[in-house]
Amino acid sequence: MSVKENIKRIKSDLPPQVTLIAVSKTKPAALIQEAYQAGQRDFGENYIQEMEEKHKQLPPDIRWHAIGHLQSNKVKYIAPFVYLIHGVDSLKLLQEINKQAQKNNRIIDCLLQIFIAKEESKFGFSFEECESLFKTGEIDKLPHIRVVGFMGMATNTNNETQIRNEFRSLKNFFAHISSLASNISILSMGMSSDYKIAIEEGSTMIRIGSSIFGERDYNKIV
Repeated sequence: MSVKENIKRIKSDLPPQVTLIAVSKTKPAALIQEAYQAGQRDFGENYIQEMEEKHKQLPPDIRWHAIGHLQSNKVKYIAPFVYLIHGVDSLKLLQEINKQAQKNNRIIDCLLQIFIAKEESKFGFSFEECESLFKTGEIDKLPHIRVVGFMGMATNTNNETQIRNEFRSLKNFFAHISSLASNISILSMGMSSDYKIAIEEGSTMIRIGSSIFGERDYNKIV
């Protein structure tokens, strides 16, 4: 199936409150343009240099999402244009985003990444660490960032019950923090392999790559 057909197929099954992020990392600008022409506007990238190049080449109304593990020293490259940063996993990174956003006279929306998987390779705050950021007022000290929700990645397993329970734990936390902070509205959970479960458990934003563009080819970037 073509990129256009894949996007149409996936979107036809999505509830209206769920936003589709097309994960376009390592995919050429021509394929992203094809998705754009099919009506897709939200694209997710892991590699900062690659995102910069695509931002220059592609239509200005594309909403670029930084979805990978973001290093503090790379924030300055995307601060002028990034739409949403998904994987914020430390106070240090929040502070750097705030600093670079101020330099660009912006307020940058962020999702805090919560560690819900049973895998050491995943990153993120614990529930306790994250709640502390809100209760101690640390986030209020950063006027150029806006925490608008959370992102979580389930364990890479075929155990559907485990995946569902991990997503559900984050949904419950999302509901709890929403009562403390008015900006919390996005729950980013679910990728090609598990997005249907994530939606059933309350996700409002899914990140889909291979089901739209096919498997990644690391030899063909930009």
